[in-house]
Amino acid sequence: MVTDIDTDYLVIGAGATAMAFVDTLLTESQATVTMVDRYDRPGGHWTIAYPYVRLHQPSAMYGVNSRPLGAGRVDRTGWNAGMYELADAAEICGYFDQVMRQTFLPSGRVSYFPTAEYRGAGRFHQTDSGEQYQVTVRRRIVDTTYQSVTVPAMRPPEFPVATGISVVPPNDLPAARERYDRYVVVGAGKTGIDACLWLLEQGVDPADLTWIMPRAPWLIDRATVQPMPLRRAEDIAAEYAAKHEAIMGAESVSDLFDRLDAVGTLLRISPDERPTAFRCATVSQAELAQLRTIENIVRLGRIKQINETEIELDGGTLPTGPRVLHVDCTADAVKQLPVVPIFQDGLITLQSVRVCQPVFSAALIAHVEATCPDDAAKNALCPVTPNPRTDVDWLRFALSANSEQLRWADHAEIGAWLHTSRLHPDIAPPMPEDPTERAAFERQALALAHAQNAKLEELLHAHETH
Repeated sequence: MVTDIDTDYLVIGAGATAMAFVDTLLTESQATVTMVDRYDRPGGHWTIAYPYVRLHQPSAMYGVNSRPLGAGRVDRTGWNAGMYELADAAEICGYFDQVMRQTFLPSGRVSYFPTAEYRGAGRFHQTDSGEQYQVTVRRRIVDTTYQSVTVPAMRPPEFPVATGISVVPPNDLPAARERYDRYVVVGAGKTGIDACLWLLEQGVDPADLTWIMPRAPWLIDRATVQPMPLRRAEDIAAEYAAKHEAIMGAESVSDLFDRLDAVGTLLRISPDERPTAFRCATVSQAELAQLRTIENIVRLGRIKQINETEIELDGGTLPTGPRVLHVDCTADAVKQLPVVPIFQDGLITLQSVRVCQPVFSAALIAHVEATCPDDAAKNALCPVTPNPRTDVDWLRFALSANSEQLRWADHAEIGAWLHTSRLHPDIAPPMPEDPTERAAFERQALALAHAQNAKLEELLHAHETH
């Protein structure tokens, strides 16, 4: 038997971006929504993330617009001391469950089907009962899975491993009940950073820790992305001016990174090695100091296989054995798929509008869907900005941020929404209250954004044609 459902929007997934999209849609329209998700509770990859994972950005900037995440506290202890709290996986999962049960379902406009597999064309079935459904969608299907997040626990290692060699995802670290002679962390992304920090926090001697890092990452100082009022207005303005001076004074991409490093816009783990990757990961200065205690960092490329005595990499080998615990942090968290228009006939494909801010992007897309008249205008307001991978992508990251400012400068309605959005905290230089001074400030800010973009385009062109 097939049950028929009529709905305005069929949302595939109930992860963070799906929740942010539906929350804004419920607030700003009278639409009905059907949510279909393969997991047994909302939260997507957070429901199977490693237990010690925390946000890399303040909790105040994450979740859905209608409900704060966390209590707005400033940490007083630990390696995040002096900055806004960072929610962990359990808190985030509990938060999304509350959003679903206390906001979405009581609205009477959301139907939620967990443990369900979507088969396309409006059809899905529930994996436990086998019950089948056919959905008639009056407005659009919303695909939140196109750029879905993959974590190591979702798949086995991508390299062969000999019998008797321990290779675990980061999820299994807290369950280890024996001390190993050595720990090998594989991968230099956010997950690899988290695994290294967790091991150090548990008292593992840095000398017993090996970090296989095919490409060193540029990192963002978390202190520079703290919402006001924690940061002083003069500090924000000084940081913005230093970044602007670095961009405008750069003579090449290499020179630009030297300047950004010098003013603290970007950080590197090893002061003696220039990073070649950028994934938007943030660290505190205290965390960076801990990571710098790890001296055995291996730059021999990716792992090809692990046998009984050696780790074979692209550029060499390392000794290993049964008393070594290998932590696989190599999952490519966000799929790098071709960019497609977000708004198409009968379909919304959620992707990042603001680089590395997927939940904000999803909320903005829902707002534009609810308030803008046609798809051409919607796509113009919400161009896709692919998430960065390489160091040079930082230039595209900065270009995107400036272009966003320029694109929305003359759109008063978007500006008003941004002003009230919880997911858009004030981390830019504050504007004067006097209307005349404010207008002059806005003109100057737009002029600086234009100038920066022209310089960044020039540097990119020179780099790509060199």
